[in-house]
Formats: sequence, C-alpha cells, structure tokens
Amino acid sequence: MRQPPIIDRSNDQYFMREALALAAEGALLGEVPVGAVVVQDGVIVGRGFNRPISGNDPSAHAEMVAIRDAAQAVSNYRLPGTTLYVTLEPCSMCAGLIVHSRIMRVVYGALEPKAGIVQSQGQFFAQGFLNHRVLYEGGVLGEECGAMLSEFFRMRRAKV
Repeated sequence: MRQPPIIDRSNDQYFMREALALAAEGALLGEVPVGAVVVQDGVIVGRGFNRPISGNDPSAHAEMVAIRDAAQAVSNYRLPGTTLYVTLEPCSMCAGLIVHSRIMRVVYGALEPKAGIVQSQGQFFAQGFLNHRVLYEGGVLGEECGAMLSEFFRMRRAKV
C-alpha cells in the first residue's frame, strides 16, 4: 500500500498571506478579491488573482491564472508535488484544472457556500472516477479571507 505524503503545514499561513496580498491587488482593479499561489519545494512558482473582468476571460479565476503561471515557470503542464493556496474554496472549473494539472494539495481560506465544490456543494476530489487524488484543507486564515470578500461586496453594494 502506498504511504501518504508527509505534509508540511508550517508555512501554510505565510503562503495564504501571499495569496491574500494578490487578492487585494485584484480588488484594486475591481475584480472579486481572490488570490492564489502555487508552491513547489517551498518556493512560489505561480501567482494569480481573479481577472475575468479586466481580461474579458470568464476562465481567469485566481487558480487558473496561478496554475498557468506555474506551468510556464516550470515548463511543464503537470505540477506534481505542488500545493495551491487560494483564498476561496475552488469552483468546479478550477477543481477540474487542479486534477488535470496533478497538483498534490489544495489549501483554501474561506468557504464558498454557493459554488465551492471541495466541501460546500460536494466533495469533488473524493469522486471515484478521478484519475488523480488531491489532498485538501480548508479554513486557513478563513476569517481574513472571508472578511476581504465581505468588505468588497459591501463596498460594491454601497456604490449602487
């Protein structure tokens, strides 16, 4: 039987803070503040924040942008052994991309009760038909991640 990998959680908050900084950068552009980083061997190899509005690209979620950046940085469309840190629970599109890119682990901050597919609206990564298993953990700096999103939408509603 295959042994599960040893997970080093000692830097989870540090990398989530990096993702939060990217989320704030996106908010300044009017994007929903979600940020993500891809980490390999303790080094950030991919960064991204939501860009669907500014990029006229409905697929430009923070995870998608960070994974594309990481794939370019390591010159490989597969990212085994990496961890994706994202401030919001991934949606179904991003969860599929995570599996296809062979990311080992996903760490997310806030739950996404409407469209989150890791825990809130299903357990996508536990589906038997998947050919890759993804480890995941939610709630890392979850209050801070959720507060940033809540404040963004509060401010947006106030402008209407």
